[in-house]
This record gives sequence, structure tokens and C-alpha cells, in this order.
Amino acid sequence: MPANKNTKNKKGSKSIGVFDSGVGGLSILKELQKTLPNENFVFLADQKYVPYGEKSKKELIKLVYRITDYFIEHHNIKMMVVACNTATCGTINELREKYSFPIIGTVPAIKVAAEKTRSGTIAVISTPSTSQSEALKDLIRDNCENLEVLNIDCKNLENAVETGNFDNPNIDNLLLKYLEKIKNSDADYLVLGCTHYPFLKKSIRKIVGSRVKLLDSGKAISRHTSSLLKNKFMKNAQKKLGKNKYFTTGDSKEFSKVASILLNKKIKTKGVKI
Repeated sequence: MPANKNTKNKKGSKSIGVFDSGVGGLSILKELQKTLPNENFVFLADQKYVPYGEKSKKELIKLVYRITDYFIEHHNIKMMVVACNTATCGTINELREKYSFPIIGTVPAIKVAAEKTRSGTIAVISTPSTSQSEALKDLIRDNCENLEVLNIDCKNLENAVETGNFDNPNIDNLLLKYLEKIKNSDADYLVLGCTHYPFLKKSIRKIVGSRVKLLDSGKAISRHTSSLLKNKFMKNAQKKLGKNKYFTTGDSKEFSKVASILLNKKIKTKGVKI
């Protein structure tokens, strides 16, 4: 019996891998850290290949396999969170078929918006790849019968967020362009279908107004991760705060600078080649 307990504790002390194409996944990591402060996290920003939102399914599968293998080989992770709507919509089935540990995806909160809407119209903004994906079409088909859904792809918006400069006029111009249709519609819920977009909530609210409620997936994912850890006896039993490690396939100094702004604390990042 004690041997089994030790095995569980050893498993629980392993890290949870979290990845995105860039800084957007930090919006998910932030919620995970709040809900699971005793867990150890390894975050990877695959900035060498940002934006994912303009990649084909074949390219995405190749990228996520490579990241998962890196997490296994170098960090011995117990679980992985795909903190990217595009990577989830394009590769989650392939990932779960290939790897045996739990993998949590990030999908646009279409179901929640469909349940809450009073006007009968909802909107979702996402990357071109997510917007055109079968996964998003399935979510809309399965949850939005008799509802009008404005499905808007926001080319280049993911890249604009990567700079961390939210006073950039380019971001405002892109948002004005993409949100105009929503502002002039009956939509009462707007789903943020890319993990980069929660960092733009203030700017989005200025354009669509208080009538439109914003929904993202961060809190739901953190709750689901917590539940899964408990059910699979994989929770970290340590009482102290967990360790957080940050890596990027891009410029580590630039990522550290932007991540520090977004998370409101000093972040040190290592560059990796994978």
C-alpha cells in the first residue's frame, strides 16, 4: 500500500505542459495558476512558427507532435494543456490517439454562449484556421440550432497581440474592422475563440459596448484540469507553491518582456530549439 502511495505522489510531482504558438496561451496559464497554485507548470511558446492561425492541418499536426515529444523528453510531463484554439481544433484527436497521458484542449465557448443568449444571435471571433475548422463547425451545428452565429475570422490579430503593445493603432484598426458586423447586429454574446484575445478585452468592450458579453475558455479549462487531476489521482500533494518554467522557440528576451507585461510579474524565459 505505501508503495502505491509513493508512486502516486511521484506522479503528482511531475509538471503539466502548456503550449501555444505565442503569448496567447498565457491567458490560460494564468487561470491554471490561480486554480492550481501547488502544481508545477512548463509553458512553451512556439514563436518560431507563430501564427498558428494561418497554418494547414498537416502543418499543425507536425508542430504539435514535435512540442509534445519535447515536453516528454525534457520535462517528463504528467499532463498537457493545448492552450490554443487553433491547435485544439486542428489536432486534438490526433494527439489523443498518439499519446497516453491526459491532454486538455481549448475550444471556443460556443455552448455557453448558446445557452445564455437571449437575443438568439451570438458571435465568435477566431483565427482563420479555427474559423474554417470542422471542429468549430461541429460546435456550432451541435449547440446552435435555431440561433444566428456570426463566425468571423480575424487575420493578423494574433500576430498583433504578440507585440504586447496594446496602444498599437494597428490593433485598434483590426478590431474596428472585425467587430463592426457584431456591433451592428443583435449579438448579445461574443466568444473569444483565440487565447490571444482575452488580453484585448478592454479594447473589444470599447467597440462593442456593454450590451455584448465576452466569453473565453480560461476558467472552464482550469476547472476541468483540476477535476481531471483529482479523478486520476495526479494532483500535486506539495503544500508550497509550484514552480513555473517558461520557454520559447523564438526570442527569449522579447518573450520575457511581453510575458512580464501580460502576467504583471517578472518572467524569465529560456530559448529552446526543438
